[in-house]
Amino acid sequence: MDGKIAIVTGANQGLGLETAKKFIEAGASLTICARNAQLLTKARDQLGAIARPGQQILPLVADVSNADEVTALVGATAEKFGKIDILVNNAGVYGPKGAIEDVNWLEWVRAIEINLYGSVLMCRAVLPHFKAQGRGKIVQLSGGGATNPLPMLSSYAVSKAAIVRFVETLAEEVKSDRIDVNAIAPGALNTRLLDEVIAAGAEKVGQAFYERALKQKQTGGAPLATAADLIVFLGSERSNGITGKLISAVWDPWHSLPERLGELQESDVYTLRRIVPKDRGMQWGNDP
Repeated sequence: MDGKIAIVTGANQGLGLETAKKFIEAGASLTICARNAQLLTKARDQLGAIARPGQQILPLVADVSNADEVTALVGATAEKFGKIDILVNNAGVYGPKGAIEDVNWLEWVRAIEINLYGSVLMCRAVLPHFKAQGRGKIVQLSGGGATNPLPMLSSYAVSKAAIVRFVETLAEEVKSDRIDVNAIAPGALNTRLLDEVIAAGAEKVGQAFYERALKQKQTGGAPLATAADLIVFLGSERSNGITGKLISAVWDPWHSLPERLGELQESDVYTLRRIVPKDRGMQWGNDP
């Protein structure tokens, strides 16, 4: 990562901050952004303490769902560093918790704006830079909502499923420009989002999900470092040619994917697809 320039959104705490640390340790310079200026300054200081001579950290307060602020963020990064190599779309929220007919509609829409529109806006802003230099890496955070229904957390689930299909689509659009676009499922992390679920209680998020959250809190959940390592891998040249995939930090053998690049590129593994009866060994409803 020596000499590489990355943008990490939502980088003032949790997985975003851990990812920023991993990029610094790998030799990159960074733009970090978040909405909370105080936490962002604290994050900058933590990163500065481990940075080596020549590495730089640019902290910028920005709301990724605001098109003007996104344009300013990407423009400031390009002006300071002269290029952008990697975008990590980490910023996200759970949104309102509860039955769809009961939750605040504006909060529901706001979660879509941050999780989905914010990620798309960031991609739109960096793509001209990537295309001009003939390369680039986009790593998108997904989550459990992409592959499983999440009752009582519908805006989160909808946004996470939608953003994975956007990743698959964008990957095809920019493949000839040598731009790799992937999503990751980081695993069950003990972050502020988990604390939100526990604070909301079983009535808002459902008994099963609430009990699972409590157990996760007690056991520690998946390590932040594992997901951050996958993000750095997908931002590195070692992952060249891996694109349009949703990769699990915890379950998938991502370290060895470069050795299986040919198979991976010709397959629909690690993508969202419709399941038909024959996929489950059923004999009805199949093509003749």
